[in-house]
Amino acid sequence: MKKFVMAASIAVALSACGSSGSKTDSVDTGNPFFTEYTTPFGVPPFDQIKLEHYKPAFLQGMKEQVKEIEKIINQTAEPDFENTIVALDQSGELYRKVAIVFSGQNSANTNDEMQALSRELSPLQSKHRDDISLNPKLFARVKAVYDKQDQLGLNKEQAKLLEETYKGFVRGGANLSETDQAKLRELNSELSMLQLTFGQNMLKETNDFKLVVENEADLAGLPESLIANGAAVAKANNLEGKWVFTLHNPSVMPFLQYADNRSLREKIFNGYINRGNNNNDADNKEVVRKLVSLRLEKAKLMGYEDYASFVLEERMAKNEDNVFKLLNEVWTPALAKAKDELNDIKVEIKKEGGNFEPEGWDWRYYFEKAKKAKFDLDENQVRPYLKLENVYEGVFYVSNKLYGITFTPIKDIPLPHPEAVAFECKDKDGTHLGVLYMDFFPRESKRGGAWCGTYRSQTYKDGKRLAPVVTIVCNFTPPAEGEPALLSADEANTLFHEFGHALHNLFKDVHYYGISGVPRDFVELPSQIMEHWVFEPEVLKVFAKHYKTGEVIPSELIDKLDKSGKYGQGFATTEYLAASFLDMDFHVLKEVPENLNVMDFEAQTLNKRGLLKQIPSRYRTTYFNHTMGGGYTAGYYSYIWSEVLDCDAFRAFKETGDIYNQEVAAKFRNYVLTPGGIDDASVMYVNFRGKEPGTDALLENRGLK
Repeated sequence: MKKFVMAASIAVALSACGSSGSKTDSVDTGNPFFTEYTTPFGVPPFDQIKLEHYKPAFLQGMKEQVKEIEKIINQTAEPDFENTIVALDQSGELYRKVAIVFSGQNSANTNDEMQALSRELSPLQSKHRDDISLNPKLFARVKAVYDKQDQLGLNKEQAKLLEETYKGFVRGGANLSETDQAKLRELNSELSMLQLTFGQNMLKETNDFKLVVENEADLAGLPESLIANGAAVAKANNLEGKWVFTLHNPSVMPFLQYADNRSLREKIFNGYINRGNNNNDADNKEVVRKLVSLRLEKAKLMGYEDYASFVLEERMAKNEDNVFKLLNEVWTPALAKAKDELNDIKVEIKKEGGNFEPEGWDWRYYFEKAKKAKFDLDENQVRPYLKLENVYEGVFYVSNKLYGITFTPIKDIPLPHPEAVAFECKDKDGTHLGVLYMDFFPRESKRGGAWCGTYRSQTYKDGKRLAPVVTIVCNFTPPAEGEPALLSADEANTLFHEFGHALHNLFKDVHYYGISGVPRDFVELPSQIMEHWVFEPEVLKVFAKHYKTGEVIPSELIDKLDKSGKYGQGFATTEYLAASFLDMDFHVLKEVPENLNVMDFEAQTLNKRGLLKQIPSRYRTTYFNHTMGGGYTAGYYSYIWSEVLDCDAFRAFKETGDIYNQEVAAKFRNYVLTPGGIDDASVMYVNFRGKEPGTDALLENRGLK
């Protein structure tokens, strides 16, 4: 039920399950959603879908699902697993079909009209979901099946679906009084709109800021590729002869790393950390205050003392004490390491004759110099060996060595965006596993960050496995004119990370939508474990080749990468943990004052833990979309929780002396990547590893022990 009720919402449709076709009573045969897809592999016909097709398909999809629900509750047959639980799980085919495409496009290829439509649809969808989860007759049938589960002879997958369906109704408010259910409807609708507003404001703020450089001397220190991109952005903005730098990561981060002009670093840094905090029409402070307040109100309505308790009940962590225990255990050594790095930065400032206290806009710049001094390495030495195509061929190679799968380019297939590329994934026996799209570069129509989603999640139809359509979306450094795209080490790591999510989607093999997902604090295990391969010497020797000469990356440079790999983990770990603490502290509040100043709250929660002033939280409150936009609410800690698992899991490979050990890989696929949510997450991990993990591997991996 949990997955069923939520799957079609715009907020989560990227990870929901889609369908290649539907039966509909509509006569609009010009709308691609109303007919069976006839495209290769049944992918959405992106080239035919227009903005005007979405709303009619959404409305028709909701109408059809209402009829399907009525059929379930009005039947005279006694409730059983097939006529109630499975029928509910399979309903809403057209709704899922349109929602999953709309969500993907609204994230990766949006515009003002699409965002306006999402705001129009949000309350309709919220009502539709609540109409299902709060339907007393439907819940009565579900409960009747649940109460006699021991008599049904269900297999493990069926039993898990029944459990999740019943639990989803209860957590959706089915046991509340009519008065409280009416209040819950109001809260769900308001929360849905606020989360949507937060994300739209964040995109607007990111796109609106532009640092215009007119004097070529102000470009001192910047890599040629970044200067070229700055000129290209300027030209696209009718500012030819100037240079424009933006708040998209491939622009702002290298600018902060390399720009000699300190005042310009300060300007772009402040633009970056003040997104959503500019007292304009895209300001997110009041949005956050309302979100936190309404989430707490919802939690109390459901019988919990705070929102984190409501959320964590369904996670591996189980409660906030366990989350804080892990965060604090890592925080202490990370902060100590960050202070050491700050001292290194101060040394570099003095070397240049500077006599000032470093600020946030100085960290990346002087840290780059400190790394150069310690290891004779900077990012621009590595980039020429990380041509984009070589990097994704590298992750294809690793996947083939581990699992025997292959990826083949597909040419004649509809694309979610003209810049995307497509591949067919086949299993080691040659059978079709799924389609993979990859979309690499930033644009104003794409939200920031990197993510993996689906345009159709794996399921079964008529007894046959329906293969997934997976998408990886990134915001990597665009290629300079006439040159290939050259990735930073961090971007290469990101691609391997997102590819781990893709493998999870491609390998999943479940029969029901309601058990397709895993807990949020387990979902990063498949992605983060892939990061361990990217800079292994024997992997780099395969894919890291100079884009001009074809020369394999020199052993000397690999050695420098290895020795410098843990340097900077003080900064990286504390900025991440700061965001995790911030997320948790907002959602463990037992009361939210009407006059809550969210920026003061942020300062208090970080200052009391001793965060260095030079290190802002990775996501400050007003652009913390992971938690305020939904998805990782009271869950941003999940990355470090999963890292405990992925570091321990990679040890399983290292202990054999073979990082490609296919026996270990087969166990990981069988127990972690394939089952969806059929087993509890902790059970899945122990099934793979044979024991519970500890934090030692994580601390060693980050150089904190």
